[in-house]
Amino acid sequence: MLGSLALGTALCATAALTGRASAASPLAASGTPKPYAYAEGDTTVEGTTSTTNAARLESGRTYRSSIGQGGKLYYRLALDATSDAYVSATAVPRPGATVSYADGVKVSVQDDNSRRCSSSAAHFGASESPHPVAAWASREIGPTKYSCQAAGTYYVVVERVDTSGSSATASLSPGDWDLELGYVSEPALKKAGSTKAPEVWNSASPDALQGDARPRAGGAGFATAAVLGKGVWKDGISPGQTLFYKVPVDWGQQFYAGVELGSSTGGDGFVGTALVVSLYNPVRGFVDDVGCGYDGSQRAAALDPLPPVAYDNRYALNDRAGGMRFAGSYYLAVHLAAQVADKFGDGPFGLTLRVRVEGAAHAGPAYAGRADPRDVFDAAAGAPAEASGGTAAAGAGGPGDRAGSGDGGDPHMKAVAAGGLGTGTALLVALAVWTAVARRRARGWAAAGDAAATAPSATSPALHWDHEAPGGR
Repeated sequence: MLGSLALGTALCATAALTGRASAASPLAASGTPKPYAYAEGDTTVEGTTSTTNAARLESGRTYRSSIGQGGKLYYRLALDATSDAYVSATAVPRPGATVSYADGVKVSVQDDNSRRCSSSAAHFGASESPHPVAAWASREIGPTKYSCQAAGTYYVVVERVDTSGSSATASLSPGDWDLELGYVSEPALKKAGSTKAPEVWNSASPDALQGDARPRAGGAGFATAAVLGKGVWKDGISPGQTLFYKVPVDWGQQFYAGVELGSSTGGDGFVGTALVVSLYNPVRGFVDDVGCGYDGSQRAAALDPLPPVAYDNRYALNDRAGGMRFAGSYYLAVHLAAQVADKFGDGPFGLTLRVRVEGAAHAGPAYAGRADPRDVFDAAAGAPAEASGGTAAAGAGGPGDRAGSGDGGDPHMKAVAAGGLGTGTALLVALAVWTAVARRRARGWAAAGDAAATAPSATSPALHWDHEAPGGR
């Protein structure tokens, strides 16, 4: 299927790409994408070529590493007999890399007797455009599982996949790739519940949101993803760039998203897989994506409807549904293929995002402990700073971001600043006011948005990419 997209037989295609996390970044002053933005607290760790002396990863943390051509690296986990463990690996090709559609990264979790708990692979796909890609794997505890249930030492295996789909031979990109590793721990439930996924949910596509788009600058990686609430948003994207956005989705809520690439001001030709929009869950696990070709005219692509967020989705046979198992921030990674520059120039090109979160939030599962990191499954923790919009890109921090400071020009904060209070008193009052306003806005963010109207239609047939899903579910 990947090859058929390269032929350009469809302009827009719903896809199940092999679990990738696209990632480039906001524009530098020169108009070229900035490097991938790692989390500020990343710890550098070296993978080993054998399980002996493998470095231990701790839950709730992210790490930086690297992997060479044809590499296979090991990292160690110390797991109990009750918690689920999720590990993600984002591979970041260095500047000048050349990749094929089948190049990518594979991640597995294994026990100390080489039994595989779970694995998945991520490939660059039909765009053949170098950008960060992510795969995830897990160790899950439950009555439907038959291996990897005991406490003990486990290993994360990260493999660099080449053009043949194997990690044993050379790829087109001989240099090292950087890695960002994440490890999230999910506690067990206080009381065992259903082991069956919900069978009935609203699978109809809603009308697309209308209204004037509000500016929001995408981030350069998962760690700096710009927060989006319900509404219409706009940004600019250049060839070779990937922008990251995150949308808080609570238990019981349903997420919808569509992205439009604006028309060009010049150029000619066609790029078969120009725009790819990927969705990842709060542990950076691949959920779904959609791709579009580009001929210089405006194009729209929307994710297929997904089930409401529910704990029991993990028991679904469908991997798209299985990925919607947590509340928290869901990530949109929007990548524009580097080849677009050859036919239509360096851009940036206009980008419009239409985001909808529907349904009333309800209480989550009764966990027996805390997740690590603590707020990873807390949708309110990632809610936008302003419920109704504005230009501040909360959560998109980092030097050079086109975001505001996050207060959104709040009148309460301006009043405090102009009040002529003593420095210490002003700071205390400002903190109290900011906390109260932020909490109020977090509760009301999901209610914000514009009125609905008709969704953009796609006239071309859908083509589906192959998707190698995490195993061991």
